[in-house]
Amino acid sequence: MDLAAVLNDVATAIEPQRGSGKVADYIPALAEVDPNGFGMSVVTVSGECFAVGQADHPFSLQSVTKVMSLTLALEILGDPFWERSGREPSGDPFNSLVQLEHENGIPRNPLINAGALVSTDVLVSRHGRDGAVEAILKFATELADGEPVRIDSRVAASERETGFRNAALANFIRSFGNLHNPPEDVLHVYFHQCALEMSCKGLSRAMLYLANRGRDPVTGRQVVSERRARRINAIMMTCGHYDASGDFAFHVGLPGKSGVGGGIIAIAPGQLSVAVWAPGLSPQGNSLVGTLALEKFTSLTGLSVF
Repeated sequence: MDLAAVLNDVATAIEPQRGSGKVADYIPALAEVDPNGFGMSVVTVSGECFAVGQADHPFSLQSVTKVMSLTLALEILGDPFWERSGREPSGDPFNSLVQLEHENGIPRNPLINAGALVSTDVLVSRHGRDGAVEAILKFATELADGEPVRIDSRVAASERETGFRNAALANFIRSFGNLHNPPEDVLHVYFHQCALEMSCKGLSRAMLYLANRGRDPVTGRQVVSERRARRINAIMMTCGHYDASGDFAFHVGLPGKSGVGGGIIAIAPGQLSVAVWAPGLSPQGNSLVGTLALEKFTSLTGLSVF
């Protein structure tokens, strides 16, 4: 399969839609991002990298980092983590308070904001507030294997200044006893986690372990067990795109996770990881052009899991 040619064909196909969607202007630091940006990168389990567009351009990962915090939380708690978070699609917006009321402070899944706050709380319990930020940054840096990774303090500050809904979620979860640390500490880590910045090349490299049964095929590091990698991919497939997760599975057919910075990571198990960035969002908060690009990619390659 000529993946370089495939990516060029994808870039050509989405060109008429470049700039479509709306950037996440409710986070002031993200409102300034050029909506015409586009990059895409593939890393295969043999370690080959293919890219097109602005694949070296750093962008704010936002909710894509929920996969990282979930991975770390599961390594700390193991299966008892699922006593604090469900595994079902939410069917509601990513920052909804409604389900928490009906389900006694147990988030529907760890890839919506409420669930990610629980994952982050686990890290704060283990590492402390500042140590948890360092643990996430260290984990992302190791996974990226030399590709640039940093936390954008300006984005973190912007998140803090406007994150009233996330503060409400954290306090609500705490009221049910499902947050074990002060909400302000958990929110501090969560906002810095969301402000993690990588390029498509870095992100596709970092998530490669999920395409290879939990093992980084380049370094040989067993990041998670094969069983856990399968479980994380399953959660990404069913819950990775908020209340458009079913639509993403229907059109793209790969486990994936989006973020309101315009990035999406998708996994073809046993084959490759693919990252795309296009900052214009759909009403559900997923990259509009990024989703179209991934749909074209799986159509050309036949790599859908279905």
